[in-house]
Amino acid sequence: MSANAAREQEFLEYVQSGGQVESTDWLPADYRQKLIKFIEMHANSELMGVLPEREWILKAPTLQRKLALTAKVQDEVGHAQLIYRVAEDLGKPRDEMFADLLSGKAKFHNVFHYPTKTWGDVGVIAWLVDAAAIISQKALLKCSYAPYARIMKKICWEESFHILHGRDVVLAMMTGTPEQQELVQEAVNRWWGPLMQFHGNPIAREEDPMYLWRIKSQGNEEARQQFLEGYVPQIWELGLTVPDSNLGRGDDGVWVYSEPDWAELKSVVTGHGPRSQERLDFRRRFLEQEKWVRDSLVAA
Repeated sequence: MSANAAREQEFLEYVQSGGQVESTDWLPADYRQKLIKFIEMHANSELMGVLPEREWILKAPTLQRKLALTAKVQDEVGHAQLIYRVAEDLGKPRDEMFADLLSGKAKFHNVFHYPTKTWGDVGVIAWLVDAAAIISQKALLKCSYAPYARIMKKICWEESFHILHGRDVVLAMMTGTPEQQELVQEAVNRWWGPLMQFHGNPIAREEDPMYLWRIKSQGNEEARQQFLEGYVPQIWELGLTVPDSNLGRGDDGVWVYSEPDWAELKSVVTGHGPRSQERLDFRRRFLEQEKWVRDSLVAA
């Protein structure tokens, strides 16, 4: 075994045993590359994730709702800034990450490629989409890369408030008029497919390099099962139905469900979703308009 291979094996054993590393530590090239790709997609998702809700700020039904939604959008942009900064420390410039996002080379999460049709969607996104997200994010608190794990503390704390905000919106509508209740049910119907795709294909841990390096500490199916266990009973409790006749808890306690459309997931995250190009165009325009600010900061 070469000296470099021995060093990499020692690193692997260290992180698999629960050890964490810093940006100033020696990192294997494969670990660094996979970590950057993973963190970059997370940052892109936070940045692009504000767009489905941003368009509803002016259309929110009350001043209180406008303020809450504005605060949520500001939080998400702040999360993106934190996560991009972690990726920058690993050696990838932010301008390059933005260029990769806009060109389609880098991805963002599937749920942010879909339209937000009604106020019911806004509530369901904040309640259920953010719930799915925080399950993955809490698992990142154990990430082997310490700077990433540290910022997750702040992000998870703020995301927990977003979920409460979303549930409050949904509760208000479900105790409202039949029309409002119908809007929520229609939103659940629209978002259930993307939600079931959210955590990805149920690949085995031993086949997932993110788990090998302990970048992730939770398998995709574990995360999906945790989401179903935590939120399907809440959905039913509110009198809502889930658009899956096969959904239920088996005798062994494991949730069964219809197979998600993995072909749709692949198509969407590669830029072929209903709002993919529209949202990338929006982000492109703003990056161009704000270029003078970034240039001024670099020159200062």
